[in-house]
Amino acid sequence: MNILFLCTANKQRSKTAEELFSAANKDNQYKSAGLSLKYVTKAGTTLCTPETLEWSDKIFVFENTHIERIQAHTGNKHLSKIWNLDIEDEYQYFQRELVLLLLERCDIT
Repeated sequence: MNILFLCTANKQRSKTAEELFSAANKDNQYKSAGLSLKYVTKAGTTLCTPETLEWSDKIFVFENTHIERIQAHTGNKHLSKIWNLDIEDEYQYFQRELVLLLLERCDIT
């Protein structure tokens, strides 16, 4: 299964999720990206593209605004494969609390 993690800048939450699950579960392929051109450019990270969305079988986002942004650009095309983890942008890369929330909320099956 191809699993995509999307947050705003692809710096803290989605990057942590991609690396955590890539190490923990080799049965799937993982990618992460950011949804804000401004913040991705500032951080030097990966921007989500239509091709990345097409590649994915399952998409995990961290906030409702991420779903709204995807929907604004692609309509309802990808909604059926999006899950909102509801994790606010208040954690640092690989912060223990973030890792625990990801392990609790991500159904990688």
